[in-house]
Amino acid sequence: MLSARSLFQEILDDDESFALFCSIAASGESQGGWENGRIAALVPEGQRDLAPKIARHGADEDKHGRIFNALMKKRGLEPVPVPPETDYTMLLEKHGIGLPHDKLRNDEPLTVQDIVTYLSHSRVTEQRASEQMELLRRHFADHPGIGRAVRMISDDEDNHLAYCHEELLRLAYAGHGRAIQRALRECALAEIRIYRDVSLAVMDHMGRILGWPRAKSALLAAGIHAVYAYERFAGWRRMVSLRMPERRDALGGPARTAPEFA
Repeated sequence: MLSARSLFQEILDDDESFALFCSIAASGESQGGWENGRIAALVPEGQRDLAPKIARHGADEDKHGRIFNALMKKRGLEPVPVPPETDYTMLLEKHGIGLPHDKLRNDEPLTVQDIVTYLSHSRVTEQRASEQMELLRRHFADHPGIGRAVRMISDDEDNHLAYCHEELLRLAYAGHGRAIQRALRECALAEIRIYRDVSLAVMDHMGRILGWPRAKSALLAAGIHAVYAYERFAGWRRMVSLRMPERRDALGGPARTAPEFA
């Protein structure tokens, strides 16, 4: 039976597919760590209270990248090149979602509108990350090889999502509500399209590595297109709603260190 658990179990059991999965994940997390680090350094004067939280966000992302690399090292695997069509983070940047890297490489302070753009982008992408890690947690929380990593990263992603909700609501109350809703909608509609394309590309690579029959690959592709159709029709709305989270000040402390996996 084709299920999320059986699909990921196949990827997990094969060294080549596992190395590709971890390399894609590590690359995206490391890129997110760099972006958040630069944003923390460039926060405008009136929003300086945000800088430690953004830095914590970046530190968490860096930690996740190290965790995925450690999972490969534990199995004696080396990172592999990330195919550009599977690079979710860079494709978002290429399509103008979030803050452009040219701006982040400069030393000029960001504006409040830049912070709105950053937080709106993060709210959408962290929704996706939280849901993906919750799926892995549901099936692999007790797995002897990856369970501890899945639980830690899942907790962090939930914290990141809570932080985005809280900070966007703070900015909305300060008069930026319309700008936030515009940014959230634009980002959500672009993200679901990019996520579909990346998912198709990743499944294509995994299918070749694992030797999936054409019928199985076609069924998975149809499922990805069906998810996109639902998200394009109504599912994107879950990515733009804002509510005060139960986890308040979720990024108010230091980042947890990555566990040893070697």
